Amino acid sequence: MRFDIATLFPEALDFWLSQSVIGRARARGLFTAECHNIRDYAFNKHRRVDDTPYSERQGMLMQCEPIYRCWQAICDMTRSQPHVIYMSPQGKTLTQQRCVELAGMEHIMILCGHYEGVDQRILDKIVDEEISVGDYVLTGGELPALTLVDSVVRLLDGVLAEPDCFEDESHFCGLLEYPQYTRPEVWQGERVPEILLSGHHANILKWRHEQALLTTAKKRPEMLEDYPLTDEDLSIITNGVGNFDNKKI
Repeated sequence: MRFDIATLFPEALDFWLSQSVIGRARARGLFTAECHNIRDYAFNKHRRVDDTPYSERQGMLMQCEPIYRCWQAICDMTRSQPHVIYMSPQGKTLTQQRCVELAGMEHIMILCGHYEGVDQRILDKIVDEEISVGDYVLTGGELPALTLVDSVVRLLDGVLAEPDCFEDESHFCGLLEYPQYTRPEVWQGERVPEILLSGHHANILKWRHEQALLTTAKKRPEMLEDYPLTDEDLSIITNGVGNFDNKKI
């Protein structure tokens, strides 16, 4: 899988993409990530890529041509036309399911906006979808781009040790993750749940499911709207968090 990221800060992105699990996966060739400086495609000697918008709004807007030239260079270099994602607070919120879908693509280009955003014409011309990492505004698209790459790459074969490393995590199966514990067995008078020390695999799996249901009902009850709850699940939630009506979530 290949990522091409169009940004004003390629060095910063490249540094973070070379760290930890993602960095090791990149070094092993499990995915490719190239960061492209949009300023390299500016058409003026000062390498400016922004100008004032045609409105009374304050701030600067990124121009079409440098971004388009960057996109063209990526297409020419890779001999393919990537799926282009613009990181934007106006986009659809990134979900685990969308990450799974994106992990099946061969080539993705991510456009990182800055200032007041980018000229709408370049979005209309080359962008396939806009993605948001939350209902808030950041100073640029670089942090969201890293979030997107990280959340997608960790799903690729060989990046994590086993599929269980991500299949048991929050959101993957429609529930939040169950509580986790490590040594010591007792910390400041609080013990690890006895069930986790029992060695009884079936009972541990049952406990994990029950705790995932309760955690989701307490922290993110709206997620249960689309989860196929059984009568036993409803009983566990009702007994664990009090009055519960799935129809009212």
